[in-house]
Amino acid sequence: MMALFLRDLKLSIRSGGGALIGVLFFMTVVAVIPFGVGPDLNLLSRIGPAIVWIGALLSALLGLDRLFQAERDDGALDVILMQDTPLVMTVFVKCLAHWVATGLPLVIASPLLGLFMNMSEIAIGAVAITLLIGSPAITFIGAAGAAVAVSLPRGGLLVSILVLPLAIPVLIFGVSATYAAVEDPAPFLPPFLILSALTLFFAVLGPLAAALALRNATD
Repeated sequence: MMALFLRDLKLSIRSGGGALIGVLFFMTVVAVIPFGVGPDLNLLSRIGPAIVWIGALLSALLGLDRLFQAERDDGALDVILMQDTPLVMTVFVKCLAHWVATGLPLVIASPLLGLFMNMSEIAIGAVAITLLIGSPAITFIGAAGAAVAVSLPRGGLLVSILVLPLAIPVLIFGVSATYAAVEDPAPFLPPFLILSALTLFFAVLGPLAAALALRNATD
């Protein structure tokens, strides 16, 4: 599993720019917002957490179709399906590697982008924490979408269409927890715990659904 994790981590970084493409797209989405809404710093501060979360969500969708692409192209997917290790565990490790390569850089870049949106220190910290907890759920959801589209030559758009509706609850509770931390620290815990529960839920359901989809795609 460690060898698979390191292999997928290297592939995610090398193919298509990996983390760099996601971070650049993240910065682009957040940077153009002030040009659209105007130079009102109070308005930017109010909408900043939601904009950063939306930018992170869209950036996380970029590379989801590459989760099983390398294995499909070189024929290793058939070997993975025939190995003794449970396929669910293999998919789980691949999701972790993909998140470390593409999702974690978004979390690291979020404080800098929070400064662009004139967010307070509390809001920047809350956005970073909620992204750290909630962004893995997007990867686990994306694993199921990538497995469904693995047999298609160009399934990138299909993966985004499948994943985006399922990721909306993660976005809602991530933004809610951030605004709760800014307005009153006490209500921060309930939406944050729900966000954590969503990540744990999809950490189980996502790899399981992806494993079933991969087996059906190869039958």
